[in-house]
Amino acid sequence: MRDIVIIANDIRSTHNVGSLLRTADGFGVSHFYLTGITPYPTIDSDQRLPHISQKLTNQIKKTALGAENSISWSYEDNLQQLLRKLKNDRYTIIGLEQSSNSIKLNDYQPPTKCALLLGTEVDGIPHDLLNQCDDIVEIAMYGQKESFNVAQATAIALFVLREA
Repeated sequence: MRDIVIIANDIRSTHNVGSLLRTADGFGVSHFYLTGITPYPTIDSDQRLPHISQKLTNQIKKTALGAENSISWSYEDNLQQLLRKLKNDRYTIIGLEQSSNSIKLNDYQPPTKCALLLGTEVDGIPHDLLNQCDDIVEIAMYGQKESFNVAQATAIALFVLREA
């Protein structure tokens, strides 16, 4: 089975984080990395104020429905270091983004080890991070809207990566 990890960078919504954790669990993602300003459940070495940590955890739990306990995840405070580690571990960094050099997801032949990079809900993946991706994939859009919600797009991408 293909080894897939997710890097959720600068996701703002706790509800999206919970949905992403649940989706990742459903598709058998081996690890879920939260980076940047992405909210995350309480951790042992939590530096956040307890009431803030608890509030974010409770909000994430509403949509994660226990996935925060059933999937391997971590908060990583250094995205660049994480990307280097994953590349050293032979993961292909795959940006999920609309770009002039992106490949349609349906046409993509995924490698054995995939690290799916997600960007912000509003602006997507910044150009400096896109330049660090080995591949960039996008989901074809057929209606008037130009993009999906990050959790929906991730579910579609994981389905295609699993089935390819």
